[in-house]
Amino acid sequence: MSTGSAAPRVAPARGTDIHDLVARVRAGLRPDVDQTEALLGAPLDVLLPAASALRDEGLALAGRPGVITYSRKVFVPLTTLCRDRCHYCVFVDTPGQLALLRKPAYMSPEQVLTVVRQGQALGCKEALLTLGDRPEERWPEARAWLDEHGFASTIDYVAHIARLITAETGMLVHANPGVMHPDELAALRPVSPSMGMMLETTSRRLYEEPGQVHFGSPDKDPALRLRVIDDAGAAGIPFTTGILVGIGETVRDRAESLVALRDIDERHGHVQEVIVQNFRAKPRTAMQGAPDADMTEYLAAVAVARLVFGPDMRIQVPPNLSDPRELGLLVAAGIDDWGGVSPLTADHVNPERPWPQIDDLSAHTAAHGYMLRERLTAHPEYVTAAARWIDPALHAPLTALADAEGLAADVSPAGAHAAPARRSAAPGASDPGVRRLAESAAADPLALDDADWERLLRASGAELDDLAAAADDARRYTVGEPVTLVQNRNLTSSGFRRAGRTAPGEFDLDDATAIAADAADLGATEICIQGSLDAAEDPASYLDLVRAVKRGAPGIHIHAYRPLDVRDLADRGGLGLEGALAAMRDAGVDTVPGTGVKVLSERVRALVAPGDLEIDRWVEGITAAHRAGFRSTSVLFYGHVETAAERIAHLRRLRAIQGDTGGFAEFVPIPLPGGDVPLVAERAPLDEHRAMVAVSRLLLSGSIPHVQIPWTRVGRASAAVLLRAGGDDLGGTLYDGRVLPDTGIEHGQELPVDAAERIARSLMRPFRLRTTDYRVAPTPLTRGSR
Repeated sequence: MSTGSAAPRVAPARGTDIHDLVARVRAGLRPDVDQTEALLGAPLDVLLPAASALRDEGLALAGRPGVITYSRKVFVPLTTLCRDRCHYCVFVDTPGQLALLRKPAYMSPEQVLTVVRQGQALGCKEALLTLGDRPEERWPEARAWLDEHGFASTIDYVAHIARLITAETGMLVHANPGVMHPDELAALRPVSPSMGMMLETTSRRLYEEPGQVHFGSPDKDPALRLRVIDDAGAAGIPFTTGILVGIGETVRDRAESLVALRDIDERHGHVQEVIVQNFRAKPRTAMQGAPDADMTEYLAAVAVARLVFGPDMRIQVPPNLSDPRELGLLVAAGIDDWGGVSPLTADHVNPERPWPQIDDLSAHTAAHGYMLRERLTAHPEYVTAAARWIDPALHAPLTALADAEGLAADVSPAGAHAAPARRSAAPGASDPGVRRLAESAAADPLALDDADWERLLRASGAELDDLAAAADDARRYTVGEPVTLVQNRNLTSSGFRRAGRTAPGEFDLDDATAIAADAADLGATEICIQGSLDAAEDPASYLDLVRAVKRGAPGIHIHAYRPLDVRDLADRGGLGLEGALAAMRDAGVDTVPGTGVKVLSERVRALVAPGDLEIDRWVEGITAAHRAGFRSTSVLFYGHVETAAERIAHLRRLRAIQGDTGGFAEFVPIPLPGGDVPLVAERAPLDEHRAMVAVSRLLLSGSIPHVQIPWTRVGRASAAVLLRAGGDDLGGTLYDGRVLPDTGIEHGQELPVDAAERIARSLMRPFRLRTTDYRVAPTPLTRGSR
């Protein structure tokens, strides 16, 4: 944010070296395009310290030294139709693709509120509305939808949705609808305290030349986009904009883009933040084979953006588009904002790049000497000067969420018309129907009582189709479209024999090392180890086994030991529960399986698995693991002696544990082998699974983000069907490997990467390899598809 008038300019010195230029910028020079281009070519060891010092100076002047900000948001993809054809975009769909995906042209108000209310419950204060540019001007289907629902344009619908969100939830909207005319900016100002549109680049070559990234995209005309940003300034709208690095632009283009944005801001003072975003190639795009933005060039662009705009501008980078190990370099380059980060929804524009956990982002920020603090969608300087910058209609909801500094207060949004909790119909009353129950569940899982959930579990026929559709919408608008898979191998620790292998399924420490090395060579990023050791084995072998695996594959993620196994180590090893978990961490365990329980019911345990841990001890063990810093899976084995009520109680208890610890990364509903006892006698087995997956997605939505489909139990064909009932993950490849393939509990069952890709492709959904903790998997150096 500038003061609205240009700062005094220092006459440029021609012929001076880069150190002198940087010093002059630090002293107040506003570099011109030539000087900015020179800065972009300067060594990082010159740029980064200057940019970092300038950032620190600005934060001190703003009264928040050492603070880097972010906004806790919900990402709402209002429509994925667009009239543009950008060569790097996976956000947009055609009407034909929407039909195949069973996806509406526009999210309905009910669908929007369903997602936003879940974000509200998680403390989100921003709803980011992102959509394609003016789809009605290209697609008759978009025009027909708007006409049918009584809206003159997409922007008109955006205004309606923004007004509804704030009225119903108290959250503030950041509107990002692309190119807007002055009258549209004026229409959105009373409902959206900030707006945004990336400039991306001033390069006319990328827009005018056939084959370039913006060719055929009328809204990517650089002159048009600059005019919109200028119009927003004239209208007094806090505005977010920025550049995209690595899409084919030249260094000169970057320099011109940064200076052009600074010139507009110096006229109006309305640019609240400048995003410097790095290009990441996406599959299924014209640029899928293009290299990602070079990290050195990206860091230079970030640092030079700070030097061009000076100390009082907020410079933002998206944390999910960089490796966590690179975040410290971005801090060193002068950033002071991470942008919007969602605890609920995916980055629908970059679906292959999950958001970091906010706690992790805070830890990374702190590790580099800065405190992470939450802001609102409008930055503090604009919030504290709301009389000038924010429409009066938004002053009350803004004040309700802001603290005295203009940052986010430690409160949760509360709309004037919060969704009322509903109860099931009284005996003899009319049944509200599965569709209405499912819609209520999607909007607020805690609004349904147990009888409601049991009704959903027993749905069949058309009602089951409605239930599955509601669950799939909940999946689509929260975790997004990707189908994920981790490359892994199982190692069943109950087969460990320190003295050496004497029978099939057994192995020793040297074998474990060889198995791990072989798995890594095949592309695996995870080894899953579980199973209680034979009573004759030293309990220290749990730890020795982990160390042996790390010797064979030092970088591999070890997902090891159920609560039952941990208890064995704790008791026989004399370590106690906390000591056992600490020893596992020291040995190299990264995450833990939440298995070793069927249903959280002592009645069921006694009948089906009396050898499992008592339920309270399992809960104690998994909770202790979470509190020790381990994330875990969670499961429910169904289709045996359990009742519908016991399934619902199990899911509710998992949700309660998650609310306490936040440690569950995923939930896996697993048919118990040999059970096959349906809740509804006449219902087909596949429909039993569909109902279980759909109810799991809805009841756990906003709590446990991922629902994994156990392809080993249901088969590949059924797994594809269940991915349309709310599932988003296929678990692991379960490679047998070439070294002792019989040492995994599910050996003989593999899901090669190319087979998983075919499943995702059959659903018209993107496919992504993940790590155990749902981060982006590193690019394999060896074959992994087998």
